[in-house]
Amino acid sequence: MKSDATLQTRSGCPINLTLELLGDKWSLIVLRDIIFGNRRHFRELLNHCQEKIPSNMLANRLKRLEQAGVLSRAPDPSHKQKVLYSLTEQGIELFPLLAHASSWGLKYLPVSDELGARAQVLAAGGEPLWRDFMDELRAEHLGAKRDQRQISVRERLQQAYLDAVQ
Repeated sequence: MKSDATLQTRSGCPINLTLELLGDKWSLIVLRDIIFGNRRHFRELLNHCQEKIPSNMLANRLKRLEQAGVLSRAPDPSHKQKVLYSLTEQGIELFPLLAHASSWGLKYLPVSDELGARAQVLAAGGEPLWRDFMDELRAEHLGAKRDQRQISVRERLQQAYLDAVQ
């Protein structure tokens, strides 16, 4: 974002600048679905968004996040007509923000059991678990090498969700 000289902002305050990029109704939801749901295609993001994001909003947010350097897009090697969205390092480094927001919401808001299950795992695991998950995201989105564990953080989060819905 620093490289975009045409960006109009209210101030150079880092909180303001972050809010100008992420403080709308949909950007963090899109990132949540990419990070936690591993949804990488437009249709997956559109069809599986619990909050029912309109297609024009999704297209706009994906474009904004790509222009800001949070996401990248490339042709999907498995399907000629699809685009694959990936987190950049900048996008992966937003994960702690989502983890903190999730923990705060779990503590102070009326979170449902099934949707709060992942937040409980993240809160209990704290920053060491967050670092492990960010390493998994780097492997998934950036092709980085990582140590293979018996069970991945993504699998632990999914199992917590499945346990809560049963």
